[in-house]
Amino acid sequence: MTDTEKDDLKLHTPSGSDVGKTMYYDSEAQSLSEVAPESGLKRQLENRHIAMISIGGVIGTGLFLGTATSLQNGGPIGLLLGYAVVGSVCYAVMISLGEMIAYLPLPGGHIKLAERFVDPAFSFVLGWNYWYNWTFGMPGELSAAAVLINFWNNSVNDAVWITICAVVVITINMFGAGVYGECEFIFASIKVITITALIILGIVLDLGGGPNHDRIGFRYWKNPGPFVQYDHVPGAKGQFLGFFAVLTQAAFSFIGTEIVAIAAAEAKNPRRNLPKAIRRVYVRILLFYVGGVTIIGLLVPSNNPDLNLAHANAAKSPFVIAIKTAGIKGLPHVINAALLTSAWSAASSELYTSSRALYGLAMTGSAPKIFSRTNRMGLPYVSILFCALFWTLAYMGINGGSGKVFGWLSNMTSIAGLMTWFGICVTYLRFYKGFKMQGFDRKKLPYASSLQPYAAWYGVISCAIICFFSGWSVFMNGNWDTGTFITKYLPLMLFPVLYIAWKLKTRAPIVRLEDMDFLTGLKEVEADSYDEPVPTSFMGKFWAWLM
Repeated sequence: MTDTEKDDLKLHTPSGSDVGKTMYYDSEAQSLSEVAPESGLKRQLENRHIAMISIGGVIGTGLFLGTATSLQNGGPIGLLLGYAVVGSVCYAVMISLGEMIAYLPLPGGHIKLAERFVDPAFSFVLGWNYWYNWTFGMPGELSAAAVLINFWNNSVNDAVWITICAVVVITINMFGAGVYGECEFIFASIKVITITALIILGIVLDLGGGPNHDRIGFRYWKNPGPFVQYDHVPGAKGQFLGFFAVLTQAAFSFIGTEIVAIAAAEAKNPRRNLPKAIRRVYVRILLFYVGGVTIIGLLVPSNNPDLNLAHANAAKSPFVIAIKTAGIKGLPHVINAALLTSAWSAASSELYTSSRALYGLAMTGSAPKIFSRTNRMGLPYVSILFCALFWTLAYMGINGGSGKVFGWLSNMTSIAGLMTWFGICVTYLRFYKGFKMQGFDRKKLPYASSLQPYAAWYGVISCAIICFFSGWSVFMNGNWDTGTFITKYLPLMLFPVLYIAWKLKTRAPIVRLEDMDFLTGLKEVEADSYDEPVPTSFMGKFWAWLM
């Protein structure tokens, strides 16, 4: 297009977006700015819902229960370093995702963005990988719920507890995004209060404030030691292997922060609420995760036999182990009940996310069109019911133990989640280059980070390394485990296979920088954006700051 033609056909961004750069289109693409993408979803999620969903995506059974395996493998320092490293990768992913999704909060989230800024084949594999991630995450959380209930009663078959929890989760989702948002707000509030109270209590117990007045200090950092010699491998090599073993499980804990991208299409006032949720991710990472695992490493020795999740009758949260050891009667039951709501919350979020991912795939033509059906309330009921069928995988733990199945499914979720993070960062790098090439000003975006594009590159490289070496332990002498190998490397192998297969089928080229679409759906987003009233009371200001 010539400069004269651009002058004749220039289109200014709608005033509310403040993207700040003149955009151009040609006569063949005029509909880009005028036609919003069709979507049966309704914006029902308020600011407080989005805020708590972003928190709830971070806090789950990975922190409350999965840290048992991490402490056993890596020791207190290996545990802390592993969570710090994965936390930094999580932050890099979230600021990359946040920049794109705050600008274009579309149905399908990063799946739809990948179609715009990379190519349809990449969107296809990213979407099915994400669906796979969350679909298999739900039975993992239900298995974790059964493990937690075994703390009280292990005489009842796990199938009973799994079924009860599944009915609760499916019911919540079938009532729609509004009910899901309210339930997640309540569940996430319980989780935030619980983890905050546990960190404070942990500090008190460590300093000798418990009933037994045992001042622990850094005792367990000295004996049994700051690191664990993984599989009895001597020296620094064994300690490094122990630390690296933490990374995959830590990823399972962090996977879920990107749920705000999927929820974006059902969020009210997305231009305001999404950037606020993204900006506060680092606080949650530092406070809840780094703070939480630090306390765990202080209170529980890495050689405590109750940390072994393979034995369902002994599997407990490290927090519950610490409180029980301190001699506080009654409180372990209260904490375990709070952790059980965490498993319910995580399973509910996973059904919500997997169904919206499947809906997004159907909207892009990568899944059967039937999955895009919604009722008059905007509920993608076909996708929800289909994804809900996979909760029955949790029954695999009836004979083998729910703790073991939780480990398998968390492995699968971790690797698929890391591949999703990898795809998000790749998509952002393309978005960054295309936005710059077409002459738009990133500083005028609703959300932009000064760490880009370096943060995205860090995310791409880190995710690839962690995934590639995730199953290294099975290649050590005498350590071969078919279940571990399959659950850690199947998602990794499927990613390039699906990409190549869909590429050969569609023959669609990679989107050129100059052809990237930054306009479709923009007017709809602008229509859903508005200035919210400024609170005047102290409580109103505090609530606005908190949410």
